[in-house]
Amino acid sequence: MPTGTQAIAPEPEVLKAFESAQGFMPVHEGLALHAAATEAGALGLPLLEVGTYCGRSTILLAAAARAAGTVAVTVDHHRGSEEQQPGWEYHDPSLVDPGVGLMDTLPAFRRTLHRAGLEDHVIAVVGRSPQVAAVWGRPLGLVFVDGGHTDAHANADYEGWAPHLAEGGLLVIHDVFPDPADGGQAPYRVHRRALASGAFTEVSATDSLRVLRRTAAGL
Repeated sequence: MPTGTQAIAPEPEVLKAFESAQGFMPVHEGLALHAAATEAGALGLPLLEVGTYCGRSTILLAAAARAAGTVAVTVDHHRGSEEQQPGWEYHDPSLVDPGVGLMDTLPAFRRTLHRAGLEDHVIAVVGRSPQVAAVWGRPLGLVFVDGGHTDAHANADYEGWAPHLAEGGLLVIHDVFPDPADGGQAPYRVHRRALASGAFTEVSATDSLRVLRRTAAGL
């Protein structure tokens, strides 16, 4: 259940687009993400997401960015994360490009944004998160970490993007499960690492979604 700041509901058409989009984030966590993005948008800086998939959560970031007069940036190689590959629990064969035999979520993502009417408020970066982070050159108001869930990938996302987060900006981490029986532990370990750094203070917790504010320098 949510704790911390009260959720700010998106417009009805935005929520409808979110609910109909392909993806895994439940509505109550989406509402918490939108609330965080709305708050962070007041800084006037870009809102960045690591892990696009088919754009379900991007809709909420884009709507908040539109309202704030800024932009949402979403970073993904669009070949699917570990658990989305053939033979794994979250594999969707309809997302495989038959021409190359690999996952390709980019077309589905573009359709999602088009249907939501939010294409003009999103910059989609196709590439691997650490490589993009290494050449990124401006502060961010929000970083939403929802990419690969191995320790290597989750830590690389945190190490690559958290340094770009402005003072007062929000770090949002998805799939934080303190109990291993509920899910993988890599995002949980990144969450604990961020708090232990002394650079972040937790703002809210909504089931597996954690929102932290940068309150000091550090990583």
